[in-house]
Amino acid sequence: MKLTDFFARSPVFTGEELAAFLAANGSTNASTRKSLLAHHKAAGHVIAARRDLFVAVPPGFAPDGFAVDPFLVAAKAAGDAVVAYHAALQLHGRAYSHTTEIIYLTEKVRGRAFKFQGTTYKPIAPPPALVRAGAQDFSVATLDRQGQSVRVTSLERTLVDALDRPDVGGGSWEEIWRSLETIEFFDVDAVLAYCNLVGNATTTAKVGFFLDQHRESLMLNEPQLAAFRAQRPKSRHYMTLPGGRKERGQLIKDWNLIVPTSVVERAWEEPIS
Repeated sequence: MKLTDFFARSPVFTGEELAAFLAANGSTNASTRKSLLAHHKAAGHVIAARRDLFVAVPPGFAPDGFAVDPFLVAAKAAGDAVVAYHAALQLHGRAYSHTTEIIYLTEKVRGRAFKFQGTTYKPIAPPPALVRAGAQDFSVATLDRQGQSVRVTSLERTLVDALDRPDVGGGSWEEIWRSLETIEFFDVDAVLAYCNLVGNATTTAKVGFFLDQHRESLMLNEPQLAAFRAQRPKSRHYMTLPGGRKERGQLIKDWNLIVPTSVVERAWEEPIS
């Protein structure tokens, strides 16, 4: 197989993947690999997204005029990369607003975020409770993107993650609520199982409150909600914004949760005239 064939089937690739391809075709010399990369970068066939991560430029495109699918870059940013939080909502087509930041989970968080073609790629470690349980891949789906596999948290896990980490789940309750409200169905058993793994009573209460607020549209029954309610915090907890910021709120007794009034009243909705 020619190297151009490798580029055609690998729109984003790592140095390790290139080395494996060359080895399978009889070349294990590291200097040869470096020379080939240098040649193809100079020829405009390859762009370096960051160290050891490359983008193949399709024939007929100029390097400065070709924009790669950013989710393909995120998928190869780490060997265990999983697109998560608000970026997962974007990938699933459920984000209310699109941003130029992609969050991906990896246990090999090295250094800071990197930027490529206007998109910032930010690595975050998986929730510690999942790592302790060896369940980092719980409720992770694989989507096809231009013939490439991209791992992403499921809608059920993303629901919990966004409410657990609003700083990366959308940045504001309006963005998170509007995004999650586009989802017509959740496997509630999977949501509860993931809440149990995360093991945070406040997060479970936030999830329960969201589901309760949308019980009719999601066609949920009382026993389903009661399973979440049984794990609510024993004392009142605030539903805080990133950085622990508190808004004026209302106590929702069913969930022992002080919820921002703007969320309870869905203040972002236009009044019906």
